[in-house]
Amino acid sequence: MPAEDDVPLLPGGRPIGDPFWDAWAPPQLAQLLRGVTAPWCVAAGWALDLFRGEQTREHEDLEIAVPTTHEAFGQVRKALAGYEIEVAGGPPPGQLWPLDGPAFDVHHQTWVSEVREAGEPDADGQSGRIYRLDIFREPQRDGQWVCRRDESIALPYEEVIRRDPAGIPFLAPQIVLLFKAKHARPKDQADLAGVLPLLTSGERSWLAAILRRIHPGHDWLGLM
Repeated sequence: MPAEDDVPLLPGGRPIGDPFWDAWAPPQLAQLLRGVTAPWCVAAGWALDLFRGEQTREHEDLEIAVPTTHEAFGQVRKALAGYEIEVAGGPPPGQLWPLDGPAFDVHHQTWVSEVREAGEPDADGQSGRIYRLDIFREPQRDGQWVCRRDESIALPYEEVIRRDPAGIPFLAPQIVLLFKAKHARPKDQADLAGVLPLLTSGERSWLAAILRRIHPGHDWLGLM
């Protein structure tokens, strides 16, 4: 899979447009994926809320991480067999491609959706296609998680994946913050402010070291 910022515009896609998201909550997803044995975890903002033990803000979507292997993704695909899964990516505003095509090996995001029948709107009065989940297919090597931003960084899955009291797997908070550092949007800044004081000294040191490596001179380094 090419580097995150070095992806070609492939033919055969359709514009993403203005997708309507009514994402699952983590407990709903955990129930759907209860038979999946491959390592997977909730990522991004929801992962930080699972770490904190409460929902601290609204989340536009739900993102999970799974290994890039076809076996691992195949388990998730089978568990979500009743839904449509497409590859998402490309330069903004982005495109969607069929799952079984060349885009699968180029872009790491896959969106899960369902189609509401006409006359069956959801609670917000929406009909048509409803997006439920964004699956990140993350690199792995020798059974370890590999950082998409720098593939020389690898960790055992037992260090990467935590679980909340209900058993829902989520990405370790220092790794979530590492990915959030790239864009550092207002919600990412708020997440950093809320989570950084809760990290152990070892987690903060890891985050600072990897930030220096991937984003030298990043503003967040002064807060570590």
